[in-house]
Amino acid sequence: MIVLAPALVVWLSLWAANAILTGGGWDRHPAVRLAVPLIFGATILLVWEMAVHLLAVPSVILPPPSAIAAKFLASTSVLWGDFVQTILKGALSGLAIGCALGLVVAVLVDRFDFLRRGLLPVAGFMAALPIVGTAPILVMWFGFGWESKAAVVVLMVFFPMLVNTVAGLADTTAMQRDLMRTFGAGYWQTLFKLRLPAAVPFLFNRLKIASTLAMIGAIVAEFFGSPTQGIGFRISASNGQLALDMVWAAILVGALAGSVFYGLIGLVERWLTFWHPSQRQ
Repeated sequence: MIVLAPALVVWLSLWAANAILTGGGWDRHPAVRLAVPLIFGATILLVWEMAVHLLAVPSVILPPPSAIAAKFLASTSVLWGDFVQTILKGALSGLAIGCALGLVVAVLVDRFDFLRRGLLPVAGFMAALPIVGTAPILVMWFGFGWESKAAVVVLMVFFPMLVNTVAGLADTTAMQRDLMRTFGAGYWQTLFKLRLPAAVPFLFNRLKIASTLAMIGAIVAEFFGSPTQGIGFRISASNGQLALDMVWAAILVGALAGSVFYGLIGLVERWLTFWHPSQRQ
């Protein structure tokens, strides 16, 4: 405890700074709202750095953030190739295909009752399948390239997108649907002018979750077979070499990519759903 006293002092000091910033109504200012998470993140990194050095933790157990940052900057070309292979090819292509298929099939399920009764229970079962069990099978089917990783991502995001879209299409009141029928609107007119707009918040909610699931799925799939490139391959190979700084650098690439895509989807959601109560100030 005495050894960790400096780290505890830093933690408590920055914690107090955040408490002051979030009190007294200052948290309404945009600069303060940005500063609070930055200070909180910096607190974790500083305490991590100090604890590793004060306790003399070996780098093969837990490298300090400074060593991870140095390795990240020294390996940008390698990590960029991994990013392209895993994220741009595997995760994003699988995310786009899976979400598009989920949306199309959801409309068919909504249109035909026998699909609703037959497919939705299967969707719940398929969504519960463990990725560590399905990923090796899909790698055997589609090969060791990015296509098998995209297939894993499609399987992960398709069924949740299907269920969420069906729920969103049902999120209209009987009065709204009666009003559309009063105007002489048919099924497709009601779908595109009333029900799909009502389902947009549901779609973006699932898209934001699917964007992070896509990264996880593509990375985990690479553990079961990959060319000599990719974030999952880099984590597995570097872990075998006890190069924990490279492992954390590869993890950082995946975390940054997932955060950026989540944020971009959130911005598009705010732009398209400005009319929704959740977006009003």
